[in-house]
Amino acid sequence: MSDHIDGPRSIGDPPTDVTDLFAFRSPENPDRCVFVANFFPFAGKSALFSNAADYNIVVRQVTQTGMGAQAGFKPVGSELRFTFQFDSLQSGVDGQAHAQQGICTLPDGRTLKLTANQEGGVATSDNTVRVFAGLRSDPFFVGWFRDGTWKPVNNLIEGDNILSIVLEVETAKILKPQNGTLFGAIAETTSRVNKNSSNLKFQRYDWAGRPEQTNFILFMPGKTDLSDLWNQQTPFALSEEFIPIFRQRLTESLRQWDLNDDKINWDAPALDAHVNIRLNDFLLIDIAKPTTDTSYLEIEKSAIEARPHVTGGGRTLNAKDIDILVTWLTNRDQGSFLQSPATQATKPAGTVFPYVQPPNVGITRITRQIDVQASPERVWVVVGNFGGLWHPLIANLSITGEGIEQLRRIETIDGKVFIERLQALDANNKVLTYTMISGLPADFYEGQISVEPNGTGSRIVWTVNFRHAGMAGLFLGLTISTLIDTGMAALQAKFASKQ
Repeated sequence: MSDHIDGPRSIGDPPTDVTDLFAFRSPENPDRCVFVANFFPFAGKSALFSNAADYNIVVRQVTQTGMGAQAGFKPVGSELRFTFQFDSLQSGVDGQAHAQQGICTLPDGRTLKLTANQEGGVATSDNTVRVFAGLRSDPFFVGWFRDGTWKPVNNLIEGDNILSIVLEVETAKILKPQNGTLFGAIAETTSRVNKNSSNLKFQRYDWAGRPEQTNFILFMPGKTDLSDLWNQQTPFALSEEFIPIFRQRLTESLRQWDLNDDKINWDAPALDAHVNIRLNDFLLIDIAKPTTDTSYLEIEKSAIEARPHVTGGGRTLNAKDIDILVTWLTNRDQGSFLQSPATQATKPAGTVFPYVQPPNVGITRITRQIDVQASPERVWVVVGNFGGLWHPLIANLSITGEGIEQLRRIETIDGKVFIERLQALDANNKVLTYTMISGLPADFYEGQISVEPNGTGSRIVWTVNFRHAGMAGLFLGLTISTLIDTGMAALQAKFASKQ
């Protein structure tokens, strides 16, 4: 998923996990460029930036080194580094909400003080730089899932949130296009080093350039996971020691992608050029040309096809970038466009600063139903018993209290513990409603099981409404779906006959 949860290290430290990087001309003002770096995948409503990390957006001028089989790009000149640091959460004053304060250090040493989630962000006194930081709806969307082969699916991260840093600069004054208009950008998280201390060692937690470099391309099932090794490389300057390892993996992976349509579209010279470009993994943008929702990868494609690029490349928030990528990897744009069912993010981007939309607060619903041969009365004896031990994933169950509001403690066969409360029990209509108090990262969770007549048998309907908190809606949804599906399969088997 773009750069979300792309290695053991980032999974273990979510606030430092770089999920995405975007670069585009401002839709408000074409004389300004926008860089959006996102962090903390599947962030809950209380997510905070780490106070032990530096959040960096780094931009460097790039030159094209060749075309066709010699296609490539390399950074030149000095980097433009924008570093964001955040304090721990501060208590509100005079009834105000708690707030996380931060500071942005610009390449020229100037600083900007900011407050996380301050909607309008802050700007320098001359308005050449404007920044925002805070919890937002994840603008990324992906409709491809690897299950042996790549399959098109609905948006895998529907309803999820991230922590976003938005940097907008006046192009002429900050990027100085008179020196060259082609730039490469990366986002990274690094340890915050106290310059007055000699015993703290600098380390890189995560970085990202183009989307899906790690999860889609470097990662291959059954092969050694190179994600952490890649994430600790120095952007714009990979270690010569590890380049052969990365080159071999990229070559193997890109060949495998090419065979997804059972055709060879990438000849050896083009594939080698593609590998060389991906070894320099930075997001390319030509600030003298327009960036659009379809311009992503156009600069790289043009270089390999030995023709001048006509767009600014970059990556807009609304681009179908993963479909663009999957199509190019699979058929090199020589076949049909591979469109997944995911056509837009949960909330499409706005046209005014800060462009990324406010966080999602909606409810997700999962519903399953089955038809069984047994009568509603027979089925209700089982599923209407709040203390019934009928679900195959439950190892132990105990009840505290009586009637409505009683609690049940569930211990699953893999050692997990859930606490649920009985909210309502309608024996006449055969409907049981419960809520989960603890056990899953959801700040709202209500389940309902009902039984109704269906011909000579019964229909069982199980519905869960939830709002995730601090865990991917995708993964929480899969967990809940597994619980429901396993239980329904057991009921189907139990009531296979009318006896």
